[in-house]
Amino acid sequence: MLIQRAEVAGRRCDVRIAGGIISAIAPHLPPEAGETSLDAQGGALIPGLHDHHIHLDATAAALCSLRCGPPEVTSRDALALALAAAPGAGWLRGVGFHDSIGRVDRAWLDAHGPDRPVRIQHRGGRMWLLNSRAIAEIGAGVPTDGRLIDGDALVAARLGRIPPDLAALGGRLAALGITGVTEVTPRNEAEDFARYAGAGMAQRLLVMGRPGLDAQPPLGRARRGAVKLHYHDHDLPDLDTLAAEVARAHDVGRPVAAHCVTRAELFVTLAAIETAGVHPGDRIEHASIAPDEAVDWIARLGVTVVTQPHFLGQRAAAYRAEVDAADRPLLYRLQAWRDAGVRLAAGSDAPFGGMDPWAAMAAAVDRPAGFGAGEALTPEAALALFLGDPDDPGGPARQVAMGAVADLCLLDRGWEAARADLGAVGVRATLAAG
Repeated sequence: MLIQRAEVAGRRCDVRIAGGIISAIAPHLPPEAGETSLDAQGGALIPGLHDHHIHLDATAAALCSLRCGPPEVTSRDALALALAAAPGAGWLRGVGFHDSIGRVDRAWLDAHGPDRPVRIQHRGGRMWLLNSRAIAEIGAGVPTDGRLIDGDALVAARLGRIPPDLAALGGRLAALGITGVTEVTPRNEAEDFARYAGAGMAQRLLVMGRPGLDAQPPLGRARRGAVKLHYHDHDLPDLDTLAAEVARAHDVGRPVAAHCVTRAELFVTLAAIETAGVHPGDRIEHASIAPDEAVDWIARLGVTVVTQPHFLGQRAAAYRAEVDAADRPLLYRLQAWRDAGVRLAAGSDAPFGGMDPWAAMAAAVDRPAGFGAGEALTPEAALALFLGDPDDPGGPARQVAMGAVADLCLLDRGWEAARADLGAVGVRATLAAG
């Protein structure tokens, strides 16, 4: 393929791709016989974006689920209307609920929802809201108020799992310029790895999961990633136990990726990593609230942070209601990590956050008032959050260069126009390995 009249690093040029690799870059390249050509019309040609934190199965399921929370649904009245308008007669699956719209439980769903089994996932991912029809289908084990916490295994065991359409999700991601993803679901085992690899997604896949992936070799465009640690304040192991878990991962050559959204989760995890010793690739997921002492500690350890800047834009109203004013500037920090020399990357956390990386970049540049204006990034730094190598998120940004794999994203405008309004950027074409 020959891409003509593209903007690469600020200059107009043609780019040739052969065998999935960028084989030539020059001001003008004559088309070869039988070669497909694409006129970039001056649009910026950049490396394909990498989403460094996504849940593939849940995101695929969310694409065919009803949105039940902000920003689409902001009140219980609006939720009742959305539920009533949902098509179909069988199970109704909702996602994105948050208590900021008002408390919803079994009694409310029975009174205001449709006469069909309903299950709605809370935005945080750990709770299902169920009506009486749904509870009858699932059976024993659901609290009487229908608010089932950490019940995914129970629901799956009683109802079975519907195979997610990962190929369709791959198409949606490609339309956003995404050519690679890091799948971070903690329970992934070897069978999940094989399923992702064989799902027909165009993206390169880095798959985190359990120690069952320790010996997993690459399969197609899929490779094994870190051991995912996923604890919460209420179930945090003691320091020695957690340090031993970190050490076991390191002993087989795997880094850890630790879910940390509270101070307790972050500080205990950092202490465990320090006790076990840091391994290349160790990373903190979210670092949702990070006081200065945590920033300094992470910088000293050399651990990477993978964050979600778009959460502030999507959840600012809830954070203003729930988070102390003194702590709001500490939420989803950005420039502080860069100033401290910490490797910083971003992921969507879809479906718990929106999967559009351009919206995330825009949120990184324009933070809501009261959430630390000094944490805002330049457009170039925001783009770089999605350009690191999958094995080195936050490391040197990949480049459009001779010999590089042709995972590419062609924008609908030049970079100067794109950087002025990242949220408005459109993607004209996405190439995966050419």
